[in-house]
Amino acid sequence: MLRFSRPEAETLVIALQGNWRERWDYPSLAAFRRQLEESPPPRRVVFDCSGLTGWNSVLIAFLMDIIDCGQRQGIAVEREGLPPGMAALLRLAHATPERAGARREQARPPALVRLGQAVYDLGQGAAEALSFIGEATAACGRLLRGRARFRRRELLVIIQECGIQALPIVSLISILVGLILAFVGAIQLSMFGAQIYIANLVGIGIFRQMGAVMTGVIMAGRTGAAFAAQLGTMQTTEEIDALKTLGIPPMDCLVLPRMIALFLMMPLLCLYADFMGVLGGFIVGVAMLDLNFLEYYHQTVGAIRLNDLWVGLFMSAVFGVLIAAIGCLRGLQCERSAAAVGKATTSAVVTAIVAIVVVTAAITVLCNILGI
Repeated sequence: MLRFSRPEAETLVIALQGNWRERWDYPSLAAFRRQLEESPPPRRVVFDCSGLTGWNSVLIAFLMDIIDCGQRQGIAVEREGLPPGMAALLRLAHATPERAGARREQARPPALVRLGQAVYDLGQGAAEALSFIGEATAACGRLLRGRARFRRRELLVIIQECGIQALPIVSLISILVGLILAFVGAIQLSMFGAQIYIANLVGIGIFRQMGAVMTGVIMAGRTGAAFAAQLGTMQTTEEIDALKTLGIPPMDCLVLPRMIALFLMMPLLCLYADFMGVLGGFIVGVAMLDLNFLEYYHQTVGAIRLNDLWVGLFMSAVFGVLIAAIGCLRGLQCERSAAAVGKATTSAVVTAIVAIVVVTAAITVLCNILGI
């Protein structure tokens, strides 16, 4: 494949042989450097391609390294012995200099630099979030004054997507959560012969928190991600810039309908999820634990207070606003590339779920303090 010879003291001949199309990597330059270190050192390098049967870009890259190494050593590398096509490609490669900053640097920045960049990015994100909250608040004010500019028909379409079309997945998850709560409670309560209190456990857990939380997580993964993907794609295709050019505020046209739709649909979906979760616990209690139907029903009704229902509905309404706002924010922050849309979607789901958990903890502590 590669041979070196010295017909003259100051001339190094590199013989290229064989079919280089079968290679996916070129040989090391160590052998070429050893030839340059021999005494006397060569003054020029020539190529012999008489034994070369085929070549590809691998050979071009190898010859470029040889030429660069020879230039650094002050050695003339002649290209007369190369095939015409290969010589033309080498001239083209060296005619266009490498753009500054195009080569990827492998050096890792110091820890303080990375820390400073992380703090700066955090500050930028917080500033963008505050700006978004301010614009959303102003859009809500325009809505109350009847000056918000969005299509009512589009609002109805989003309500349908967030409400009716989400019922199958909400039904499935809610029933399974009720089944799980009933099974977990049955394992412990059966030790004391208190299986009837499974109705209390499932009813209070579902109506007060689990129904709202599970509905919020489902809608974050389903609808929040969809909002981020839709607005991110519009950002990539410059549709949002077109709206701004036409004088239509994107906050009114895109964000406000989605926030209204989720704010209205989340309490209804939560209420539906509550009944589906109780149904799941009812299936376990009556069908598997041989509890009486009426007894389970009366125990559930007696355990659930009206405050439990209102706390769950309030949490779901807050979750709806959070999910819509976070999904739209990540979509508007999306960069103009296909990969950025995926990152925005992932970020929207993760941020929304974290926000749901934090808000759930805050509301739970607040209700405990207020005695609700």
